[in-house]
Amino acid sequence: MLGALALGAAALAGETVVGPAPRADAADRARDGAYAPALVIGTGYGAAVTALRLAEAGVRTLMLETGQLWTRPGRDGKVFCGMLTPDRRSTWFRRRTAAPMASFLWLDVVNRPVEPYAGILDRVDFGSMAVYAGRGVGGGSLVNGGMAVTPRRSYFREVLPRVDAEEMYRRYFPRARAGLRVNGVDRGWFEGTEWYRYSRVAREEAGRAGHGTVFLDNIYDFRYMRREAAGKAPKSALAGELIYGNNHGRMSLDRTYLAAALGTGRVTVAALHRAVAIRPHAGGYVVTVERSDASGRPLGTKEIACRQLFLGGGSLGTTELLLRARETGTLPRLGREIGEGWGPNGNVMTARANLPHHPTGCHQSTVPVLGIDAWDDPRHPVFAEVTPRAGGHRDLDQPLPGDHPQPRARHVHLRPGHGPDGAALGPRAERARGPLGAGVLRPDEPGQRHRLPLRPLRPRTPGVRRRLHLPPARRLRPRPGHRRLRAGEGYRNLYVTDGALVPGSLGVNPFVTITALAERNVERVLRQDVLTGRT
Repeated sequence: MLGALALGAAALAGETVVGPAPRADAADRARDGAYAPALVIGTGYGAAVTALRLAEAGVRTLMLETGQLWTRPGRDGKVFCGMLTPDRRSTWFRRRTAAPMASFLWLDVVNRPVEPYAGILDRVDFGSMAVYAGRGVGGGSLVNGGMAVTPRRSYFREVLPRVDAEEMYRRYFPRARAGLRVNGVDRGWFEGTEWYRYSRVAREEAGRAGHGTVFLDNIYDFRYMRREAAGKAPKSALAGELIYGNNHGRMSLDRTYLAAALGTGRVTVAALHRAVAIRPHAGGYVVTVERSDASGRPLGTKEIACRQLFLGGGSLGTTELLLRARETGTLPRLGREIGEGWGPNGNVMTARANLPHHPTGCHQSTVPVLGIDAWDDPRHPVFAEVTPRAGGHRDLDQPLPGDHPQPRARHVHLRPGHGPDGAALGPRAERARGPLGAGVLRPDEPGQRHRLPLRPLRPRTPGVRRRLHLPPARRLRPRPGHRRLRAGEGYRNLYVTDGALVPGSLGVNPFVTITALAERNVERVLRQDVLTGRT
C-alpha cells in the first residue's frame, strides 16, 4: 500500500524518481556518480521480483526504467486512453499507433495519428519481425492481455530440462501466482453475462470441431469486473481498455510486486532512465544512463555504479545491452551464444469469421478468459486464447491468438544505428542454425496466411477463415544460464533475470513462468552470492 501511494505521489508531483522518504534521498540515490549495492535494469516481471526479494533481504536497490510513471491523469481525468480512441499516451514515440489486431481484411481500421510521446506501448520493427513492449514502470504487465497460464509440466521439462520442474510446480509457480494476484472468472457469471458471449460462441464452434476449451486465469480483478457490469464501478475492461493500459481493475506490477518492493523502504525507481552501456569497475559495474523527459527531450547522461547488476530489461533490452558490451569491448568475454537463436515466442494472431446468424455480440470484455486447447493435435498442436475485437458492433470476426510449441530461430547482431556508440540491435540476413531449428518466418508478406493454428476447424465448422493480423512477437534469448553470466573466466555479480532466459516458446503466455523463474533464481543468488558475501 505504501509503495503504491509513493508511485502516485511522485507522478502527481511531476517527479521521475520515487523511493524512500524524504524525496531528496530518493533523488540522491539516482544521481550521476551514485552507488547502489544492487542495480536492476527494468521494472518488468523478472526485475520486479528481483527488487522485492533483494529488498526483503536488506539489500538497498535501484531500478532503472526507460518509460515513465503511469499514475498521473491526463486532460480527460484518466491515466490511460482506450483502444478505440488512442492519443499520444498510447504509443512510444510514433506519429501513428501500431496496435496489434489493427487490420480487418488487410485494411488498417484501428490505428490513428498521434503526437510523438513516451507512450505506453512500443513496437520495435525488424523488417519482417516485430516486438511489442510495454514502456513504463511495470513493463509488459501494463499492456498485455493478462492471461496467467502455467505451461504444461511435460513441455516445461522439454524447454528447460536443467530446471527442476517438480520444484517449480510445487514452490515457485504457486509463489508467482500469489504475488501476481492471479484470479479467475466466476463460472456462473460467465455463462450468463453478455460480456463473454464471444467466448461462449468460440467454445461452441471449437466443440463442433472436436476441440476442448479451458478457462484462463488473469491478473485482472474479476470482482471489480462484476461491479463494472452491474454499473457500480467505472468501466475499464468493459469500456475497451487493455493494450494501452487499464484505468481500473488490472493488477499490474505497480500494484503488486513493485508496490511491495517500494514499501520496504529499500527500493528506488528511476523512470525515464534508459541504460545504454555497461562496463566493469572495482568488483562491480558502472552503467551509463540516458535521461529524457516524456516529450523525448534529452536531459543528459549519468553514470551509476553498483556491486551487483541484474538485467531485467526484457528480451530486447537485455540482449541489446549484452551484445553492445561484448561487441564494443567493455565485456569482451561474454559468450558467442548471446544473440543466437532469435525465434518467435510462439504467438500468432489469427481469426475466424462467424456466420451472420451467430455473431459474438456488441459488448465484449477485453480480458480473455477462455482458451481452445488443441495441444495434443498430432499435426498442428496449438493453444489459442479467445480474445475480443472490442469494436462496439455485432462482431462477425473472432481473433484467436495461437501459441505454438514449434518456433523458428535466427541470429541477431549489432548494426550501425542509434546509441552512444552508433550501434543498435538488428537481425542477420542469413538463416539461423540454432537450438530451435532453422529458417525465418516472414508473416507480414502481402497476402500471406498462417496455416497452422486451428487448422482442423476448417472442414468441420462453416464460415471459418484464417487471417494473420500481425507478425508474431519475437523473443531474444541470450541463453546465459540460470543465474550468472559466465564465459571463459566469466563476470561475477552480473545476472539475467527476465524473459531473455527462456529458450523459446512455452506454448502459453510466458509471464507467469518468467515470474516463477525469477523467484527461483533470485532465491539462489541471495543464498549463494549475496547473503554469503561470495561475489
